[in-house]
Amino acid sequence: MLRRTNRGLIAQNPAIRRIDLRNGHDQSWHMSSLMNRGLAGFIAGALSVLTFHQGIIGVLHAIGLIGFAPFPMGPMGPLHVPYLVDLCFWGGVWGILFAFVGPRLSSSPWVPGILLGVASVLAGHLIVGPLHGHPITEGWQFRGVLISLAINCFWGIGVALLLPSLQDSRRLARS
Repeated sequence: MLRRTNRGLIAQNPAIRRIDLRNGHDQSWHMSSLMNRGLAGFIAGALSVLTFHQGIIGVLHAIGLIGFAPFPMGPMGPLHVPYLVDLCFWGGVWGILFAFVGPRLSSSPWVPGILLGVASVLAGHLIVGPLHGHPITEGWQFRGVLISLAINCFWGIGVALLLPSLQDSRRLARS
């Protein structure tokens, strides 16, 4: 059950309420603030794909380290959405996860951003790739794994750098 106040929606379920025992004030979780954090994470993840992820792919392609160009628009998956849209969607999903976990890891955006990139590479190479019929980590090709780490860590740093400004802008818009 939610109760509307001048500060937004407040959960009335005792399972998701907490009391600050130091001063006795009710510190209810605001559902709208959780949704705003998730939305900011999704936007940061998707924007980081368009800027940081595809930007580093463009640089690597320009210097001849990779054979594929940035901003791929070929069909992807059973829905045949453009590959870039698919990348932005999954970047946003990872951004939601990062919005809730990343800021607790370190005060610096670099470490959590790099960890986000490493986590996405591990998930891609160990889970998603085999689900699509590819060998684990593409057959353990060292060069491919390093390039994947570079691209995704750069994307993760982008998420970590974009997220605080998106959360601040959403906070300013509410006041």
